[in-house]
Amino acid sequence: MPVRTKKDLDTFVRVQWRVYADDPVWVPPLLFERKGSLSPSEPFFHHAEWQGFIAWRGKEAVGRISAQIDQLYLDRYPDRSGWFGMLDAIDDATVFAALFAAAEHWLRQKGMQRAVGPFNLGINQEVGMLVEGYETSPYFLMGHARPWFHGHVRALGYEGVQDMLAYLLPTRYQDDPRIARLRQRLARKVSIRMLDRRRKNEELEVLRDIFNDAWSENWSFVPFTQEEFAAIGSLLLMLLPKDFVLVAEVEGKPAGFIVLVPNLNEIIGNLNGRLFPFGWAKLLWRLKVKFPTTARVPLMGVRKHLHNTPLGPGIATMLIEELGQSAGRAGVHTNELSWILDTNEGMRGIIERIGGKVSKRYRMYGKDL
Repeated sequence: MPVRTKKDLDTFVRVQWRVYADDPVWVPPLLFERKGSLSPSEPFFHHAEWQGFIAWRGKEAVGRISAQIDQLYLDRYPDRSGWFGMLDAIDDATVFAALFAAAEHWLRQKGMQRAVGPFNLGINQEVGMLVEGYETSPYFLMGHARPWFHGHVRALGYEGVQDMLAYLLPTRYQDDPRIARLRQRLARKVSIRMLDRRRKNEELEVLRDIFNDAWSENWSFVPFTQEEFAAIGSLLLMLLPKDFVLVAEVEGKPAGFIVLVPNLNEIIGNLNGRLFPFGWAKLLWRLKVKFPTTARVPLMGVRKHLHNTPLGPGIATMLIEELGQSAGRAGVHTNELSWILDTNEGMRGIIERIGGKVSKRYRMYGKDL
């Protein structure tokens, strides 16, 4: 059944409570945040459209899926790919088949020739289906899945097209002598500073420009719009200590940045999706009273022209090192770097040389329609 009404949307969001009811590591998302992300006023929907579908067994909702089309993606790539996402369902092949039939039909009607996903909802949000690492809870704004998902998806003709990785890195990581020497050589040329929040709008535009340049050749890259990045940035700056957003400059010009987000899943797990009646104030209070001991790096980038020079890995390492010091001062002992393409050997090498270990693997699937 397609999502049409506010009641349908509420049911669509709450399907997860049915699917993960007996999963001890699942963290219930914040209901108002999940519903808000699907609001037509969200910046993502200024260039994209979506349709949700719910699978019912009698009077019980037992599965869900979304289908979406991103015009910015279609403007950039000629493959006529639409996306599926927000996939959650009980362990039943007929439920998966019905959900995908609905999503694929919607995409075909819109002229799409291929379905790829899961995207929740776009490439710059939650992506990929968890295929390794079911035994631990996801970090904030990272997806979770049941072990049976990928088998049912493959049975419907979908094949893996790209893997993404999550790395765990201790705040006090092991240093690599080669990287230490590189840092020393770059110290006179590269400087690290905090984001200047007095110039928030201007600074966020600098970060957006770096990100869009840094990842422009990444798999399925779609640039952040100004509206999208401003919305994300304003939310993050409300939650983050001032030294959790760092900018690297080369001879005074911004060349890279990194963002660390407290793992809010540590402090929202027992809320069962609810922050009311006090909303964000309640979350901010919890952050102040008991700051999470884990955190996640969701955004990072170094300008593209530096990628194949000594400056590229040097800047990335300096940012990670400086951020580790910020995390340590806040009482954070472990950082997740996610997501990283499994084909990004350069970034993977940097992380692994300083002690990062793969903790989870996410997979993207595709199928011709």
